[in-house]
Amino acid sequence: MLSAVGVAAPALLLDLLRDRDFKSVDEIRKSAGLEPREFMAAVKLLEKKRAVERVHKRTGVNRRQSECLQIRAESGYVVAVDIGGTNLRVVIADLAGAIIGKWTGSTVDASSPAKVLQLIAEGVKDILGRTGVKRDSLLAIAAGVPGVTDSNEGVVRLTSYLGGWKDVPLGKLLAGEFGIHAVIENDVRLGAVGERWRGSARGLDHFVFLAIGTGIAAGICLNGELLHGPEFAAGEVGYLVVPGTSEAGVREGNPGALEATIGGEGIRAQWRQSTQRMYGEALGDLNATDIFERALDGDENAQRVLEQSARILAYAVYNISVVLNCSHFILGGGVGTNAILRDATENVLKGYTEPTQPKLCLSSLGPDAQLIGAVRLALDAAEKRLGIRP
Repeated sequence: MLSAVGVAAPALLLDLLRDRDFKSVDEIRKSAGLEPREFMAAVKLLEKKRAVERVHKRTGVNRRQSECLQIRAESGYVVAVDIGGTNLRVVIADLAGAIIGKWTGSTVDASSPAKVLQLIAEGVKDILGRTGVKRDSLLAIAAGVPGVTDSNEGVVRLTSYLGGWKDVPLGKLLAGEFGIHAVIENDVRLGAVGERWRGSARGLDHFVFLAIGTGIAAGICLNGELLHGPEFAAGEVGYLVVPGTSEAGVREGNPGALEATIGGEGIRAQWRQSTQRMYGEALGDLNATDIFERALDGDENAQRVLEQSARILAYAVYNISVVLNCSHFILGGGVGTNAILRDATENVLKGYTEPTQPKLCLSSLGPDAQLIGAVRLALDAAEKRLGIRP
């Protein structure tokens, strides 16, 4: 889903047309690196599937017309869903990858599989009604879920964010509801897909998308491929034990050592403990952003929390980089995208340069990374349905 290796020529052309504006057919062929015969065969297939069309563009000083190709964006649509512990977001995108409609609902009192499915159906119906898109033009749906997700079988194995879902066949439920192919993936891995497609990881074959919010998890891309692990738990780095975190074993349902310390709630707990020690009582129930901004303003307690959080995050990043031989880290999530925390963490990492020094970059997609990743996977599934992608 991430690698270009093994991608059929027609799918390669669609990827290029989504990402760049070309001036001529020949420019497209050269960019694709295809021989003329292979290129024309791919174009004919795409035209047969009504995925692309020929257009004429004026180019150069003389503004002469040149034949080019463009995606028939309206020839099909995909649904992308981000299922969270409090909110559920639905978007519909056209075949070119452009989002044409958005919808948001709440999962606070609707977290059962049946209610979540009902919410998704409601969101899709709303978008279709507002955009005039026909339901039978939908080609595929992709959904991201927090927790251990078997993407091969489309089953949510375990998540603590949705009323304790366990072994929920969400893929089959969605396929049955909409009559189209459904793809299920862990939400943070979707974030990695989104960042590589249209975010801070564009052009990178090796990187870690580290999402830090209420929870902490990583989407790992090595050699252009997502890393899942045999039990689909690769990237559950919230359970890491590093200096400064608890060494006690984690009970089922409780956050891991790293998450409990520098996840959103962990940072708030640090603040309460620090002010309790200094003043005899906890002062203010501040969130991570408020605490980090107070640190910049000179608040000693906030500075201690920032320094401790940055040090622990640096240890985790460094250990992950050594194990994976991967130096690029994209920081996402409400806490991870905080530039103050990033800068403080980079200062700590300056002392850790062997075998390579990790590089930190903030997500450019922010909270939309998961949705953009879901659009990408849904487009891949749609192309498979059309016989364009292997």
